[in-house]
Amino acid sequence: MKNQGRHGDFERVILPHLDAAYNLARWLTRNDHDAQDVAQEALLRAYRFFDGLRGEPKPWLLAIVRNSCFTWLKANRPADTVAFNDGIAELLPVDDDGSEVQAAHNCDRRTLNAAIATLPTQFREVLILRELEDLSYKAIARIADVPMGTVMSRLARARRLLAESLRTLSNISATHVSVRSAAH
Repeated sequence: MKNQGRHGDFERVILPHLDAAYNLARWLTRNDHDAQDVAQEALLRAYRFFDGLRGEPKPWLLAIVRNSCFTWLKANRPADTVAFNDGIAELLPVDDDGSEVQAAHNCDRRTLNAAIATLPTQFREVLILRELEDLSYKAIARIADVPMGTVMSRLARARRLLAESLRTLSNISATHVSVRSAAH
């Protein structure tokens, strides 16, 4: 009977965050099938360690998903986990004029998704957790197991790289349209 109560608590507390778990796994693995496998493994781990849940369930679950993703990536795609020196990102100027927001408004969803997918994993992770999952810097720091300043610098760098990628994709698209128009 006690186990059934635990199972019911798990379903009530954790399952509402299943979409967020899959979403993070999908963005980190960049593959639907791999994301399903990783999210399923993460849910099994979450169930196993559910009694250890302290604090908010969503960041707790996403930390497990994140760790599962990085374990999977190290085993299956080690190039995606190349270490990043966060100290360098802190030296880069932050673009406060909102150009990344402007660039995002000027593109379609498919272009935006393609640009996000090209970001290095560390940047893609914080961008997804902040912008799509609407988590606080503190929650992201807990999930990624890094200081809050690192989250902020990675997010700034991710936004800058995203804006650059969107500008590049936009220029390629505009050039392609111009060439096609000139040919007709």
